[in-house]
Amino acid sequence: MGDVLAGFHAAWEFDSDSVLIRYERGIRTPKLFQALGERRVPLEAIAGVTLTPGRRGTVVLRVEPRPGADPVMEAAAGQLKEGGDPYRLVLPAEREALAEYYADELRGLLTGSGRTERHLVAAPEAPLQFKAYDGKASFDGTSVSFRWSWTGASSAKWKAGDQSFPVADLGGVEWRSPEAFEGYLRLLPRDAAPVAPQADQDPASVVFGLGYGPVHESLPFAAAVLAAVRERGAGAPVPVPVPAPRRDPADIAERIRHLGELHQAGLVTDEEFSSKKAELLAQL
Repeated sequence: MGDVLAGFHAAWEFDSDSVLIRYERGIRTPKLFQALGERRVPLEAIAGVTLTPGRRGTVVLRVEPRPGADPVMEAAAGQLKEGGDPYRLVLPAEREALAEYYADELRGLLTGSGRTERHLVAAPEAPLQFKAYDGKASFDGTSVSFRWSWTGASSAKWKAGDQSFPVADLGGVEWRSPEAFEGYLRLLPRDAAPVAPQADQDPASVVFGLGYGPVHESLPFAAAVLAAVRERGAGAPVPVPVPAPRRDPADIAERIRHLGELHQAGLVTDEEFSSKKAELLAQL
């Protein structure tokens, strides 16, 4: 097709075998879009196309990536908010007819369905890094390193020391959004452990918090690591949730202090604060 459809925060260029998505870098553009910059989505990576009414006089054109096709969406695991979905193009309602034309054209070119055996959309490129609540995470393309923060890391992580994980030893990545309570990034071993300690006690994890590990930094990081793992042919194991072990009192006090910061910032309700505080105290 070779045509360009510009919307709010992004422009889509339609080629015969792919859709090139270019994200704007304006102040109103979601930071995740700015971090991704530009993405080429092969038609074989697309399962379907929808056009739906949006908010306040807009329509939304969206392509649905096939499961496993995009490492960013695979790492996100459905946790992105609607406004942070990189596969949505929001347009003024008066451009609905034009959007419907492109939607129909795309539908006629799609041939793939079901889960893909490999990533079809390129992952963000290394090196990447971000600052978590309890340390600094970095990825150079071959290994992931965690360097603990003296103000945030638990005693368990300090005892374990700074960590380095070669991609060859990993089986996957688990990312829990920092926009949810107690978000984290966990590296999964090639052979899944029988128990999974809490993220703040696990030397293979970094935890997020108020201003730490934001989506636009930690999600591209997780996607890049996941893509590197998949290139080596490792399947991602499924973590097994286990009851929380008893913690060091100093760790409990630190978590309560952090919880208080979230409460004061309005990110945790009074009820959530009281409930989680009681839960932490019960672990003493």
